[in-house]
Amino acid sequence: MMKIRIEITLCLLLFLVLAPFCICSGERLLVGMTLVRNATAHGAVCLDGSSPAYHLHKGFGAGSNNWILQFEGGGWCNDISSCLERAKTRRGSTRYMSKLEVFSGILNNNASLNPDFYNWNRVKLRYCDGASFSGDSKFDNGTSLLYFRGQRIWEAIIHDLLPKGLSRARKALLSGCSAGGLATFLHCDNFTKMLPSNASVKCLSDAGFFLDERDISLNYSMRSFYHDLVALQGIEQNLNPNCTRSISNPKLCFFPQYALNYISTPYFILNSAYDVFQFHHSLVPPSADLHGHWNRCKLDPAACSAHQISVLQGLRRDMLVALYPFYKNSRRDGMFLNSCFAHCQSESQDTWFAVDSPRIHNKTIAEAVGDWYFSRKITKEIDCPYPCDKTCHNLIPSPQVSLR
Repeated sequence: MMKIRIEITLCLLLFLVLAPFCICSGERLLVGMTLVRNATAHGAVCLDGSSPAYHLHKGFGAGSNNWILQFEGGGWCNDISSCLERAKTRRGSTRYMSKLEVFSGILNNNASLNPDFYNWNRVKLRYCDGASFSGDSKFDNGTSLLYFRGQRIWEAIIHDLLPKGLSRARKALLSGCSAGGLATFLHCDNFTKMLPSNASVKCLSDAGFFLDERDISLNYSMRSFYHDLVALQGIEQNLNPNCTRSISNPKLCFFPQYALNYISTPYFILNSAYDVFQFHHSLVPPSADLHGHWNRCKLDPAACSAHQISVLQGLRRDMLVALYPFYKNSRRDGMFLNSCFAHCQSESQDTWFAVDSPRIHNKTIAEAVGDWYFSRKITKEIDCPYPCDKTCHNLIPSPQVSLR
């Protein structure tokens, strides 16, 4: 009898220990990978030649004919050595990717956590080309082989989804985070043209508004990086022709602030004015701070000197200036520009829609995007400057995401 009681007690203890994990696991939505099998015949392949992929969770009920496509992010590679390295990782090959992806935030299927889009068809496009789904070239020196086929990957995934219901879409939202957010600027109007003419199509960029900004050493480090990227991966031919014809340096049309002027589809820009990636890699790249004067500031904004805060406020000011025509001239577009040290806020549940999510004028990101998409309200929210916002989920230090 004593032995039975001990076993029952142990079982109860085991249940109490494991129950929280089981409940948490049960709440997570894990979605399997779909390889685009016929893509290789059309040269639509990852850096290493593997098949491209996406994750699809079907919609239901009133959302069964509505679609969200979310570009995955993850930096870029702008030279052969960095692309060869990338091809051996999940950023350049589906062979190394997780076969199950957690869908949260804007991809969640729970009405209480994603009230406007929970029952839509939700798709995550895996990123394996290193150029925001925009290149079309190849490198082959007889020893090494790299495929720069982001544009073909984008088209192959769309053509794979059309017979699965995308061709009957009534509402659609093309979104993306970071390098994926930049991809929405490049493909927004093209996406609209691929869908039924009577569909309501809109686009959302999350943390993708990368500025053509001088760094602290007064060099255009990001411009130089993108210039090499566009040249290496054969991107210029796929940039918006209205932009490339209207600007003296066509490669600059890879920057969202120049491409945005030529996008005709309704657009929403979600960004932090102190985007951690841009702070660490565009404004203060390691090459511009050889002696590490900004190291403490990068780890903790409260440790920044008055001069460093002034430089950061300059980054915010330049972003507002670049976005002013977008903010001022259109009633169909939307914006949520907060003052958090963050990067990507739509895919994480805690920043998308939760009790303590970031807010501007007491409105969450999910509420702002929903109001804009469904034309409930004109939504152009701009936060006060750092450090006034107490709702932020600051991402300091930032994830170690390399430009390459």
